[in-house]
Amino acid sequence: MRGFPGPLPAGETLLWQGAPDWRVLARTAMHVRGLALYFVALAIGAAVTGRVNAALTVTGLGLVPIALAYGYAWAVSRMTVYSITNRRVVLHIGLALPVTLNLPLNRVSAADLRADADGSGDLSLTLEGADRFAYVVLWPHARPWRFAPAQPTMRGLRDATAPAQVLSRTLGSPVATESEYTPMQTPLAA
Repeated sequence: MRGFPGPLPAGETLLWQGAPDWRVLARTAMHVRGLALYFVALAIGAAVTGRVNAALTVTGLGLVPIALAYGYAWAVSRMTVYSITNRRVVLHIGLALPVTLNLPLNRVSAADLRADADGSGDLSLTLEGADRFAYVVLWPHARPWRFAPAQPTMRGLRDATAPAQVLSRTLGSPVATESEYTPMQTPLAA
């Protein structure tokens, strides 16, 4: 089954499955808009000071990291599968070394939804217990600026409310929503 290391055990049901949208992931995790603005500002600065050749060079060089960021976001979205079952949340992530993270629902103590105006967004999970994930292992599937402990996150979802509603129904408690990443969290029943 896609996104799982093997068939689902007896009694386990797949409730939702999805993947990041590469355009949303590039915008939110790879920050391509900020990267583009940086190179535009450099090019304008060079053009204003009369160095047109330098402005053209900066513009051309700026396209390389932007293209790499889009390419990486596309590859990540092709290799990532997020799943919610009646027993666990599964994140199948990784490009060079794919890994499947099984997060039992009884270990999920909180969930936060960050939704943009267009409905896209991220769903972050706070886990109970001693097990911790390294931020670099999870990235870009980690909640930004939450290093210790790192929070597994379903990033770049085109419709972020769908998995939040499924998770909310499964856990029997609402998922906290946030306009930006803030420390607000709502405990969920395990």
